[in-house]
Amino acid sequence: MAAIYQAVYRRASSLVCRLHSTYVRKMRYLNELKEDDSLCRQAQTSGTFYLFHNLSPFLQKAGKKYLVPQLSAAGALEKSVIESELKGSFTDLRKALFVVDGKDSPLLASAQSLLRWHDSHQYCSKTGQPTHKNVAGSKRVCHASGITYYPQMSPVVITLVSDGSRCLLARQPSFPQGMYTALSGFCDVGENVEETVQREVAEEVGLEVESLRYSASQHWPFPSSCLMIACHALVRAQQAEISMNSLELEEARWFGLEEIVEGLKRDHRSSKQEDGSFLPWFPPKQAIAHQLICEWVKQQTSQPA
Repeated sequence: MAAIYQAVYRRASSLVCRLHSTYVRKMRYLNELKEDDSLCRQAQTSGTFYLFHNLSPFLQKAGKKYLVPQLSAAGALEKSVIESELKGSFTDLRKALFVVDGKDSPLLASAQSLLRWHDSHQYCSKTGQPTHKNVAGSKRVCHASGITYYPQMSPVVITLVSDGSRCLLARQPSFPQGMYTALSGFCDVGENVEETVQREVAEEVGLEVESLRYSASQHWPFPSSCLMIACHALVRAQQAEISMNSLELEEARWFGLEEIVEGLKRDHRSSKQEDGSFLPWFPPKQAIAHQLICEWVKQQTSQPA
């Protein structure tokens, strides 16, 4: 029995090592592409590319699905020519992220963020001279000052607040009608995640966080490249009266478990009623807010009665 276990263990360990080595080689190769212009040029000759126009990715519709074609480099073409020849259209990224496959969403988000960063960093902040990007587009350099600029992300906390039996969701005037989501806000300079969560919840809904726990993180391209840090926060049920900041939010309210479960079944189309009003619906599964809400539902349904 021991011999069988050792053999299986050795095979499993060997597989893990091979997988690990493959990942390490991939990461090191990608890093070489960022640093070695000649190697990057060579890779581009056999690489495939996503197409963008004015920060909007090109999509093709196939039945009810949307595909992101990966194309070989073909030089500059007119927008109308591309859409006609390839039978697709350039689509606003806010829509594209929620209609393409999950594997394409993060790549489109990263690509647009990088394009946006290059557009806003064409000049050195110290000398005012033009900056120049490397072949990979991973940095820009001011030759006058020697300063190298790298793409950055802004940290943002997104927090699902609960009083133990309900969760708090809110909406801003700019949201699609009927959509509610978790509270979010940028980290201020000098703050840690815990301090940001406590401040944002106090600012937006007038509640004091008793405890919090980290859930996950996600890159998000809006309003500019952001690192979304998702957390669950607990407030006391005895001190759960909302005092909403109307400068920040249009509405904020508590949702019970049943209402959350029903809302997860809807989207922006199915939420509209005959009288023109909208039932509550929540961000789709590609958004980390959706993950937070599903985690809360799972926690509620797993608790003993």
